[in-house]
Formats: sequence, C-alpha cells, structure tokens
Amino acid sequence: MAAKDELGRAGEDRAAQYLIECGYDIVERNWRCPQGEIDIVALGGSTLVFVEVKTRRSLAYGHPFEAVDVRKRRQLWKLAHAWMAEHPQHAHGRAMRIDAIGVVGPEPADGALEHLVDLA
Repeated sequence: MAAKDELGRAGEDRAAQYLIECGYDIVERNWRCPQGEIDIVALGGSTLVFVEVKTRRSLAYGHPFEAVDVRKRRQLWKLAHAWMAEHPQHAHGRAMRIDAIGVVGPEPADGALEHLVDLA
C-alpha cells in the first residue's frame, strides 16, 4: 500500500472512531460505485450522514477542507443518492446530509481533527 493510501486509511479510521465516540453508528465504509467512493456512511439519530474524510500530514499543501470544493460537493450528493438507491432499507424516510472531517498531523491517530457538519 502506498504511503498516501496508508495516510488516508489512517485518517478514515480516526474519523470513524471519532464519529462512534460522538454517538454515530457507522453503516458502511469505503462504498464504491462507478461514479466514485463515499468514505463513511453513518447514522446520526435519524439522519444519514455521508462523510468525506481528508487527511494531511501538515498544512503545507492547504487545509483538508480546501479539497472539498463545489465540484466535490456536487459529486458527494450524487454518490449519496446512488447509495440511497442501492440501500432503500436505510434510506426510507430519513433526512440526509454531507459532512467533511479533516485530520491534520504526522500521525492521524493523534492529529488535529475538525468536523464540518452539513456541507449544503
């Protein structure tokens, strides 16, 4: 596994653990379809939360949230709808939202974590 992939996976692990500690239930991780991938699908109360995780070792190349631009948000909404179509048992009657989690630090396990709720 490439170092970049390992960093991303460690950041996703950290984000999933954070969400669990905040009371979310993880429904799925790394869901893929022809249009792309959703890092984490979680259930927060009665809301389905589709989470994009961005991990950086430092801010030298910008803040992780800078990578979640308008184009990426549109893509995430398309992916969320595709996931819901494939998982009607989870989707029926639920609200949904897109969140982003940024992890910054040489070691994602103890790096700074920020949770941006509802990327409308």
